[in-house]
Amino acid sequence: MTKLRVWWPPLSALAAVAVDLWLSNSSRQPSVRHPFLLYCLLAAAAALGLLAAFGRRCPRLAAWLENKAVFYGTALLALNTYNLATKKLALLPAIFFPAPDRVIGVLALDWRYLLFDCLWSSAKLLFSGFLAGAAAGLVTGVAVGFSKRAGYWVNPLIRTIGPIPSTAWIPIVLVAFPTTFLGGAFLIALAVWFPTTVMTSSGIANVQNAFFEVSSTLGADRRYQIFHVGIPAAMPFIFIGLFTGSCSSFITLMTAEMLGVKNGIGWYINWQREMLSYANVYAGLIIVAASFFVLITLLFKLRDYVLVWQKGVIKW
Repeated sequence: MTKLRVWWPPLSALAAVAVDLWLSNSSRQPSVRHPFLLYCLLAAAAALGLLAAFGRRCPRLAAWLENKAVFYGTALLALNTYNLATKKLALLPAIFFPAPDRVIGVLALDWRYLLFDCLWSSAKLLFSGFLAGAAAGLVTGVAVGFSKRAGYWVNPLIRTIGPIPSTAWIPIVLVAFPTTFLGGAFLIALAVWFPTTVMTSSGIANVQNAFFEVSSTLGADRRYQIFHVGIPAAMPFIFIGLFTGSCSSFITLMTAEMLGVKNGIGWYINWQREMLSYANVYAGLIIVAASFFVLITLLFKLRDYVLVWQKGVIKW
């Protein structure tokens, strides 16, 4: 059963190819110049078939295929079902549910503007706000965790301002900042600052006092305890705050671009929605999902590198 499982993705891709070739297109769906979905399905079937064929020679590849085969096969089945419901049978309204060929066509033909201009603009805004918010959250969290005086002044702000959604500050930000880019970066930084501050201070508060007592006995000063004892021990909490902040930063990015910023993926999605070009809207959403996947993957890789000492100690 396990050996047959690895052939489920290429067979699912071939089934989607058969549906796309043998069934005629509905007249209610706009025609496309090139069958982009067919090209993608043939490439996927060939790549997955080669991986399944040569997986026996590589144990690690075989284990990865066995683990991911059901997911990829089901994903291709879902794509085939959507293609059947839109392009072939037109069971869904064509204006709101475009055929996969049209969405892939936008990604293939509009890549220079969509991928480079809009994505680059969004990346600059996102990372400017994310890095600023993460740095501010780390500093504030460390200060609150180690200093009662800092906690006296900062904790009331965390409890009152922090829970307010950053997007609620948009009317004030549009007036207070000279450019929409600075305003959007501030909103993203605010969205990242709150969870990073809370989790960093909580992580430091959960560090056992024995660690600080031992380091003090060995002659460590306050600065050494902060940077070599407290922060490393609180790293699992800090990464949870960063993961939470990354989700909030993407939500804030999309909202800020839709309301004020004149370029970016969020602006592109809102613009195409007003033009009723839902194929472009779905293409923009795919770019957003892929970008968020890359960001989260990089954060997980960084976490695995920094917290390598946890492997084998807790469940990963």
